Amino acid sequence: MHRLAQCYARLGSLSPWARRSLAVLLGALGALAFAPVNAIPAMAVALVGLFWLIQSAPTRRRAFNVAWFWGFGHFAAGNFWIANSFLIDAARFGWMMPPVIGGLAAFLALYPGLVGAALWRRDDLSPGRILAFAALFTIGEWLRGHVLTGYPWNLTAYVWDASVAMMQSVALWGAWGLGFVTVLVFTLPAMLGAATGRRQLLFLGGGLALLAGLWLGGSLRLDAAASAHVPDVRLRIVQANISQAERMLTDPGLRHLEKHVALTRMTPGFGESNVVVWPESGADFFLERKPDLRQFIATAVPPGGTLLTGTIRGWPETGKISEIWNSLTVLDGSGNLLATADKAHLVPLGEYVPLRDLFPFINKLTPGSMDFSAAAGPQTIAVPGAPDAGPLICYEVIFPGAVTNPVRPQWLVNITNDGWFGISPGPYQHFVAARFRSVEEGLPMVRAANTGISGIIDSYGRIEAISELGTEAVLDGALPVALPATVFARWGLWPVILLVTIGIIPLLLQRLPR
Repeated sequence: MHRLAQCYARLGSLSPWARRSLAVLLGALGALAFAPVNAIPAMAVALVGLFWLIQSAPTRRRAFNVAWFWGFGHFAAGNFWIANSFLIDAARFGWMMPPVIGGLAAFLALYPGLVGAALWRRDDLSPGRILAFAALFTIGEWLRGHVLTGYPWNLTAYVWDASVAMMQSVALWGAWGLGFVTVLVFTLPAMLGAATGRRQLLFLGGGLALLAGLWLGGSLRLDAAASAHVPDVRLRIVQANISQAERMLTDPGLRHLEKHVALTRMTPGFGESNVVVWPESGADFFLERKPDLRQFIATAVPPGGTLLTGTIRGWPETGKISEIWNSLTVLDGSGNLLATADKAHLVPLGEYVPLRDLFPFINKLTPGSMDFSAAAGPQTIAVPGAPDAGPLICYEVIFPGAVTNPVRPQWLVNITNDGWFGISPGPYQHFVAARFRSVEEGLPMVRAANTGISGIIDSYGRIEAISELGTEAVLDGALPVALPATVFARWGLWPVILLVTIGIIPLLLQRLPR
């Protein structure tokens, strides 16, 4: 314990650039806590280091500065895999990779920076300050998930994806609430940088007891959970594993569509399924204008069943197209379009160029010169032969509390093309986000990813079927039942607001005049 106090004392003697370098390394270390590495203790070390660097700063400005460098290291290490999407057609988009990756990390680092500025009080390592740190960090994560369309990737709560029991509390307070508790408990050892006594040990023991309580509560919830399924619904998920380079740099014609049809029909068990799910880009055509292609796709629809696929929708349906959407559509065995849901959360630079009028020379990564339009929000659609579904296209699944329509669906279907990111941490982390949405909402998740990871997840986040990344796969399985709306689904942020309010009270009291 005495050595921890020595470590904290030495931080004050480091030069500004030594502190910044250490901050970058600690931030990058924290990124190792997420999938697929799942080195959970790395996040605890990173958070203690960040708290110490903030509180040992000589001024509030320096506290912001060192926390910003921590954030830069954290988000650069956590999002480096995005570079793959710019290298698929490097001749056109390679130049964008450094400014986009660096700029994204620099922007996201503002949130830890603001946390540092708001928290700073020289050498205050008290439990109250750590509680305030957890509250401010949670506010920062929420802002990161909402400002400028939002990017809630790798939320702190996701370090627990290796433990289904630890995930269960998000049904109460969402990923934001579990993140609050995680930051609080992981940062408590920072107290030992100032003193080691009975009080500090009691707080540490309380923190460990809190984590143990969450694990025990989650385990009991899982023990009481039945593995029930919707009668007469049999799913078939198709993962064709078509690389993005092949999709973009060759003329696919009908070959990619033919591959989806062949995998669907030729894999044993086709006749036993009644709901087929293809990924985003499964049928990259304006199907409303292509009756011949709809008839061809209909050959992959089981007798009396339906097929859900990613597609592109254009408007108007005849004549010159003036607007396009990234969509999911439902077809029957006659090739009829039964329902369509459009994507609401679009990927900047991937599906549209922000401030297009100012940057007419920049192309979006996806083919075509026209930007995609956004839907108003999540939708619930009817799927004949199955309960009503809530479509989530690509990274729409990463937004807590924003994945369902007020008309609550009975299952979520996430279609995506993670081929953009190759064999990298990105697809693993995307799958983790999908699992957390299932637990938060109490809804099963059916996921079809072009190159993986596809799967069936029940309403408790348990994986019932899963594919490997970068392989062809066809997954068959039953549809898990939905649970009644969870506390988080009904109350949203209110439990988290209560936690954060409690957390910032010590901070506010210290600012009052005495």
